[in-house]
Amino acid sequence: MASTMFDPETDSGRKLKRAAVALVAVVALLFLLPSTFTYVNPGYVGIVIHRAGGGVDPVPLGPGIHARMPFATGIEEYPIFLKTLILAKSSNEGSGFNDEINVNSVEGQPLALDVSLSFQLDPAQTPKLYTMFRTDINQITHGFVKQAIRQALQEIVGTEPVADVIGPKKAEATSRVYALVSKRLQPMGFDVKQFTINELRAPPAVMEAINQKNVMQQQALTAQNELQKNTFNAQGDSIKAAGRAKAITAEAEAQAHANELLAKSITPTLVQYEITKKWDGKLPQVSGGATPLIQLPTKP
Repeated sequence: MASTMFDPETDSGRKLKRAAVALVAVVALLFLLPSTFTYVNPGYVGIVIHRAGGGVDPVPLGPGIHARMPFATGIEEYPIFLKTLILAKSSNEGSGFNDEINVNSVEGQPLALDVSLSFQLDPAQTPKLYTMFRTDINQITHGFVKQAIRQALQEIVGTEPVADVIGPKKAEATSRVYALVSKRLQPMGFDVKQFTINELRAPPAVMEAINQKNVMQQQALTAQNELQKNTFNAQGDSIKAAGRAKAITAEAEAQAHANELLAKSITPTLVQYEITKKWDGKLPQVSGGATPLIQLPTKP
């Protein structure tokens, strides 16, 4: 009867082989585990990209941890909190590059504008937005959104004189651009909250001409105000003079009427009566041929 012999070396080799396989499996698991789950940051939504089929999931992922197929699924995060796009010449604002918007006025003068736009993305629209542009939100805002702002500015500001846009019509132009940009970006999922023209720059010669025009207008306004003031004062003096003349006339008429009444009331008897009231009863010491001032009544 044959007996089975035990080979220690063969058994040890099998154990080592199983341990190696287990180690490889653990390493593979540790390597694949991070790609099995994805984390979407608060304030963002995750756009699910199916790399195998090339499609985009129509429903975005909310903030938190989500399972996914390793290497077969990609995630692109889009912010859904309020963001502000600053397009300015200064390197201290915006992207750090010269992002100013350049348009032409109705006279053909070049204008450079620093603007800002605040917006929020509609979470439900983010997959559609990614499908259209296939890039991150910063590339979209500094590309498509910037171009939309430039076009709206050219359509609005480009129909106005430089002096009006810089001066009295700046607020109106800003409001019109805001409405136009909001209308064009809304179908893409952009909810525009605010649009501002922070600064508007024209060539130095144009600015000098505008300043001189403003100075002349201010001087003309001052002269007009002074003329109105003098006219008002002259009218006031004329009214006062007419009032004084009327008062003098009225006083003279009253005095004349009083004199007339006084003249009518004076009679010889009244005169004798007034003289008698002031006579002390003494006759003149020297008498001549003149008729005495006081006629004493004679006996009947």
